[in-house]
Amino acid sequence: MAGPAFRAAAVRVRVPATSANLGPGFDAFGLSLGLYDDVVVRVADSGLNIDIAGEGADNLPRDESHLLVRSMRTAFDLLGGQPRGLEVVCANRIPHGRGLGSSSAAICAGIVAARAVTIGGDARLDETALLELATEIEGHPDNVAACLLGGFTLAWTEAGAARAIRMDPSDSIVPVVFVPGKPVLTETARGLLPRTVPHVDAAANAGRAALLIEALTRRPELLLAATEDRLHQEYRAPAMPESIALVNRLRSDGVPAVISGAGPTVLALAEPGQADKVALLAGEGWAANRLDLDVSGASVLPLAP
Repeated sequence: MAGPAFRAAAVRVRVPATSANLGPGFDAFGLSLGLYDDVVVRVADSGLNIDIAGEGADNLPRDESHLLVRSMRTAFDLLGGQPRGLEVVCANRIPHGRGLGSSSAAICAGIVAARAVTIGGDARLDETALLELATEIEGHPDNVAACLLGGFTLAWTEAGAARAIRMDPSDSIVPVVFVPGKPVLTETARGLLPRTVPHVDAAANAGRAALLIEALTRRPELLLAATEDRLHQEYRAPAMPESIALVNRLRSDGVPAVISGAGPTVLALAEPGQADKVALLAGEGWAANRLDLDVSGASVLPLAP
């Protein structure tokens, strides 16, 4: 079989930040947020050249070990073969190690860019295959599903394959993220989880997760009750005590708040008229950002003039 042909022109891919779990939807729910990384990729005659601006510019590798490049290479193998060379320019805005899906963004940007520069790539690697590939690289589907599809997603695995459905979140929900100065490794946060939990807690989370679908899509007034969690947040408190304290303080004030992903960022789901006020509640030591909900997911965009 002949190898793939590649486009001569560069392609630009934009990928959103994501928040997983959303309280009770552990390893299943994801929400796409209006904070983006941009990547421009061009097939070159030879070699690998990487330029990085923004988040991670001082410490990310500029060689084949870069997660985005590794993801591209994996996608190119599935698409039929590797290009002779690559030029990659990254404009990173998603904080690293904060529970906002930076690794999922890099993975999704890499595989979408590889497909976009490959002639006929859409036919060789469809949307289902993209999700399965991103999940294989990341290890779980919650963040990558939201990053690829946008909106509010529910992801699961079936017969070893990743699956996801996308729903439109209510447009009367405004995400506010509180980002602390120090990261927490996902492996550290996950390592604090117990192997078993009380049956009563599992039952409570199942009910709240079902309620959260209704609250996020149609009835935001139910979000405070719907975002209650008993499976993971309090167990992770030793790794992020300030984050758990902020979640509890916001919730005591009636604000639906959760740990974003594995933390330590805190996500509040505010009403439009209250979002600016909510953003002021954290105090010093937090970077508070009012964001839009992203509904597009990973996108191939025209190059900026």
